[in-house]
Amino acid sequence: MSKDTFLKGAFILTVAGIIVKIIGSVNRILLSRLLGGEGIGLYQMAYPIYLLALSVSSAGIPVAISIIVAEKIALSDYRGANRVFRISLGVLAATGLLFTFLLYFGAGWLIDHHFVRDPRAYYAIAALAPAIFFVTVLSSYRGYFQGLQMMTPTAVSQIFEQLLRVITMIAFAYILLPHGLEFAAAGASFGAGPGAAAGLLVLLYFYWKHKPGFKHQMETQPQIIQETSVSIISRIVKLALPVSLANIMLPVVASIDLLIVPARLEVAGYSVEQATELFGYLTGMAVPLVNLATILTASLAASLVPAVSEAFTLGNKQLIYQRTATAMRISNMITIPSFIGMGLLATPISLMLYGTPNAGTSIAILSIGIFLLGVHQVTTGVLQGLGHTAIPVINMALSAVVKVIMSWLLTAMPALGIMGAAWATVADFGVAALLNMFFVYRYTGFSLDIKDTVKAIAASAVMGAVVLLAYDALMSYTLRNTVATIGAIAAGGTVFGTVFLLVGGVQARDIEQLPRIGEQLAALLIKLRLLRR
Repeated sequence: MSKDTFLKGAFILTVAGIIVKIIGSVNRILLSRLLGGEGIGLYQMAYPIYLLALSVSSAGIPVAISIIVAEKIALSDYRGANRVFRISLGVLAATGLLFTFLLYFGAGWLIDHHFVRDPRAYYAIAALAPAIFFVTVLSSYRGYFQGLQMMTPTAVSQIFEQLLRVITMIAFAYILLPHGLEFAAAGASFGAGPGAAAGLLVLLYFYWKHKPGFKHQMETQPQIIQETSVSIISRIVKLALPVSLANIMLPVVASIDLLIVPARLEVAGYSVEQATELFGYLTGMAVPLVNLATILTASLAASLVPAVSEAFTLGNKQLIYQRTATAMRISNMITIPSFIGMGLLATPISLMLYGTPNAGTSIAILSIGIFLLGVHQVTTGVLQGLGHTAIPVINMALSAVVKVIMSWLLTAMPALGIMGAAWATVADFGVAALLNMFFVYRYTGFSLDIKDTVKAIAASAVMGAVVLLAYDALMSYTLRNTVATIGAIAAGGTVFGTVFLLVGGVQARDIEQLPRIGEQLAALLIKLRLLRR
C-alpha cells in the first residue's frame, strides 16, 4: 500500500477532471437534442437539488474527513484513522437515507407550495431521491482515501460515476420519451442514482483491495488513546460546514448575477433581448472557460489539503512551506500562460467554440481571473489543510460583496456594460485571492516567489508573441479560424514549455512525480540539457 505523492495525486485528479468534463459535455449535447428546450427545462428544475446535495457531500465532508484522517496517519494512529472513517460512514449513511426519504416524499410538497412552478417536474425531483443516499455515502470513502493521500480511488470513482450517470440518463430519457416529456426528464434525473452507485462500488473495490494492509497497520501500531465518537462527529461538522457553505456560495453568487447584471445592462441602455444575450456571453461562455483552465489548480488544492494537514500535525513548518511553494509554482506555470494565451486569442476562441466572436470581450477580461482563481484555489487548500476552513468562506463572502457593488455600478455605465460585470468578476477572484494570501503568509510565512513568477511571465510573454504570429500566419494561409486557433495554441504551448525549461522554471523533482513517465521524462530532459537538477 503506497500513498500517491502530492503532485502525483494532483495530476491523477486533473486527468480524471478532464475526462469527467468531456463526458459531461457530450451528455449536455445529447440530452439537449433528445429532450429539447422544454424537456431540459423540466430536468433543470430538479437538477439544482442534486447539485446542492453534491456540493455538500462532495466538497465539505470529504475535506473534513481527509483532514482528520491525515492527522491520525501523521501520528501513525491507523486505528484512529479507520475509526474516523467508520463513524463518518455510519452517520452519513443514516443522514443520506433520511434525506432520500425527505426528497422522495417531499417532492409533492415542493410542487404544492409552488417552490417548483411546473407540476410536471414532480417525477424528475422524486427520481433524484436514490442519488442522495449514494452520493452521501461515497463522500465518506473519498474523504478517507484522500486523507491517506491516495487520490487514485477518488479519480477512478469520479470517472465511473460520470460515465454510468450519462449512459443511464440518456437511456432512460430515450426509453421514457414516448410516455411524455415529464417522464423523459424523470428518466434523465434518475441517472444520477446509478451513477453515484457505480462510484460507490469502485470505492468499495479499492477499500477491500487495501483492507489487509489497513488491518496490518492497525494491528502493529502502538497503543494510542482514541478520540471519542462525539468529538470526531463534532470536528467533522465544524470542518465540513464552512467548506460546504463555500461551495454553496458559488450558485448563490451566480443567482445574484442573474438578478443584477441584466437589470443594470437595461439601465445602461440595452434592450431586454440585448441584455439577455450579453449575460449569456459572460456566464454561459466566458465563465466556463475560466473554470476549465483551472482544473489542475483545483486538483492541486484537493491534493494539498491532506499533505499540509499531515505536515501541520507533525509540526513541520518547513514542509508546509515547501509544499505550498511547490503548489503555487505549478499553479503559476499553468495559469499565467493560460491567462495570456486566452486573452490574446479570446475572439478566435469564442468563434471556434461558440460560433460567434461576440463573447470575445468577456473572455479576454475574464482570462485575468484564471491566474487569480488559481491563487485562490491553492491558498484555500493550504488554509483548509491547516484546519482554518472558515477563513476562505469569510474571504469569499467579502469578495462577493465587492463583486455585487462593482457589478451594480460598472454594468450600468454605457461605456462599459457587460465589460463592467466581467471586471467585477475579476475583482471577486482578486479580492478572495489577496485575502487568502494574507492569511497564508500569516500562518506559514509563505509569499509569492518573485523569481519563479517572473520566469513564468517571461516565458508567457515569448509565448504570446508566437501565438499572435502563428495565428496571423495560419489565417492568411488557411483562412480557417479553427485551424489557425488550434495551431496557434499548439505553437504557443510548445514555445512556453521550451522557454520555461530553459529559464529554469521547472525542477527535476516536479517532473519525476508525474505518474509512470515522470522519471524517464526527467532523465531525457536532463540529457537534452533542458532541465537541471
